[in-house]
Amino acid sequence: MAMLGQASGGFTESSSSLRLLHVGVRNSTGVLADDAFTQTNPVGTILAGQSAATYATNSPQVATSVLGVLSGSVAFTRPQTAEGGNNEIGGLGFATVSGVATVVGDLRAGQTNCVGVRPIGIFINHAAGYSFENTPALASSKSPYVSAQGTYANSLFETVRPSSVSTNVTYLVGNTLVSSINGFLISLEGSTAASDCYNGASAETIGILKMVSDSAQDEIMYDQRI
Repeated sequence: MAMLGQASGGFTESSSSLRLLHVGVRNSTGVLADDAFTQTNPVGTILAGQSAATYATNSPQVATSVLGVLSGSVAFTRPQTAEGGNNEIGGLGFATVSGVATVVGDLRAGQTNCVGVRPIGIFINHAAGYSFENTPALASSKSPYVSAQGTYANSLFETVRPSSVSTNVTYLVGNTLVSSINGFLISLEGSTAASDCYNGASAETIGILKMVSDSAQDEIMYDQRI
């Protein structure tokens, strides 16, 4: 079922995917890495033999025509100079990791060039966005993200497994939400390869799923844990 209450078309007609229900911290301390404005979505991590066109067809909630990190996608640290530098943040579209051969399953296998690349929150707005939209991120090199708990509804999440772009991801209430290889939310229980893009450690919990999407509401709702 959908959440209780009524709403106008206000939030469903927005280009933003993240809806703040009980906000934690709106964090704007990080500076966007250059590729946060230029990465493709998905970020080029479709595995060999899979079709990006099929992924786009089966994932209509992903703004594949928009460059840069998307509203509702995961914000990551960039501690190494090659991937950005001190206090820079972005998605998973940086050159030394996109499309690498060591990607396993729907999540990233740990790689030396991913050391310190850790999820820290969820971006509120698109960085580059659509043409003719107000784009404050381009002017300020900042894109606020939500961190430090909170409850959110998010329409940007993996509906098909990136490792098999025609296989649906199963979501159940209570699932652990982590980052996919594209930097979008995905159910850990509905994924393959339980590792993230940093240091080969187990995938870091981003949220606990409270409501799955259905025909009445195309968002997932979750309590955030970072």
